[in-house]
Amino acid sequence: MEKDMKKFNTGTTTIGLVGKNAVVLAADKQATMGYLKASKNAQKIFQLDEHIGLTIAGSVGDAQRLIRWVKSELKLRKLEVGEMSVKGVSTLLANVLQSNKFTPFFNQFITAGVDKNGPVLYDLDMAGGLIEHRKFVSTGSGSVIAYGVLEDAFRENMKNEDLISLAIRSVKAASQRDVNSGEGFNISLITKTGYKALSPKEIGTYL
Repeated sequence: MEKDMKKFNTGTTTIGLVGKNAVVLAADKQATMGYLKASKNAQKIFQLDEHIGLTIAGSVGDAQRLIRWVKSELKLRKLEVGEMSVKGVSTLLANVLQSNKFTPFFNQFITAGVDKNGPVLYDLDMAGGLIEHRKFVSTGSGSVIAYGVLEDAFRENMKNEDLISLAIRSVKAASQRDVNSGEGFNISLITKTGYKALSPKEIGTYL
């Protein structure tokens, strides 16, 4: 099954936003296989820990394999050193990508969470490059379009509701122009109290 899933790619739009006391992750739900919509309900946001989330762009099978490894490694590290920071988890993931440049992990990730340093946001490229972002970041084929909305509308210290609304607006704009993005939204909110994936009903209140 995993071998088959490597054929599916998330030509996609993923977004991370930093607010006053929270981080929001957002993504569309379409997965493609060439010119075919392989899935209209693809999961592109994953919870790694109580306070850390991750988005994926690229090969679905590659990302799923790496996420399983990171979750297992994170459990072991927590037993050894206690709670890991968002930067620590991101660095762990970056080291794997750097040591396996472009193969087998053909992916780009956004990692985000809230720890003792407050809301934190990183993106990782396929070669293991790790960059912290203080405001927002977008990956995937629709990111160029999403950035136009983010640059125009983002403000410092935004409330959680405003972050969610902006995330949806950005993904929606990308979906209207990027053929590889679409089919709705997945949204996750991370605060100091933990990770929460918004239900379709909750997302609907922002549309």
